[in-house]
Amino acid sequence: MAVKAFDGVFEMPVPGRTVKPRKNGVTMLIDKGLGLSGTEDLMQMASDAIDMVKMTFGTTAFMDMDVVEEKIEILKSYDVYTMPGGTFMEVSVWQKRYPEYLRRCKDLGFNAIEISDGTIEFDLKTRKDCIKRAVDMGFLVLTEVGKKDPNEKVATALMHEEIASDLACGATKVIVEAREAGKGVGIYDSSGNVKTDEIDAIISGVSDPTVLEWEAPIKNQQQHLIMRFGSNVNLGNVPPEDILALEALRCGLRGDTLKKAWEANKAWKKK
Repeated sequence: MAVKAFDGVFEMPVPGRTVKPRKNGVTMLIDKGLGLSGTEDLMQMASDAIDMVKMTFGTTAFMDMDVVEEKIEILKSYDVYTMPGGTFMEVSVWQKRYPEYLRRCKDLGFNAIEISDGTIEFDLKTRKDCIKRAVDMGFLVLTEVGKKDPNEKVATALMHEEIASDLACGATKVIVEAREAGKGVGIYDSSGNVKTDEIDAIISGVSDPTVLEWEAPIKNQQQHLIMRFGSNVNLGNVPPEDILALEALRCGLRGDTLKKAWEANKAWKKK
């Protein structure tokens, strides 16, 4: 591992940050169309902090095949998983082309798949089949619960059933829907503030909250989840430009988490 700029000068104020390959503390980046040079530059700067890149929505449908293949190879060379967005997958299910979709994903080099029904409705049997097909083809599978439309709230009991079923079928993490904007959907209100009662309701039916990945594209959301669940909470839909700022937040190198670490240290010294 390369020597970082301040290695040996001081310790991280919040210790215990996991390193790659990580099971917990995963950061998933949302990519709306980074070019090859931008992808390479980002990886050189921040690949240690990035576990997965989601080429969101159906953006890869508008890229040349050789460009997608090269981009994926760049990401994989830095030990970063990559997957297309779940909306793409929903279209393939709707049009009864899911097997073809999986084969093309494999041919392009994707090594992860997102399974969701955030827009298009399909039953639990179909959801299970989609997960198992992707697992059988060797993909790392992440699923998603919740709806993109704020007027279509999923009952908490159903969400708990889907989470348990997804994990039993082979999913490694279950993403909690919040869209790329992080406002007015799921655990966030229309201003992007966290609704703690929604988080409470979701985790009340999950024996191990570390199986969840919270979409959190905005800093105050990331901060809230880190302060509640710790530095190794799983976070998704993080914009590329915020990756290192998020890692600093996780490790206590930003004001809010640094203050918490400092106050905890003061309390320890008084004992």
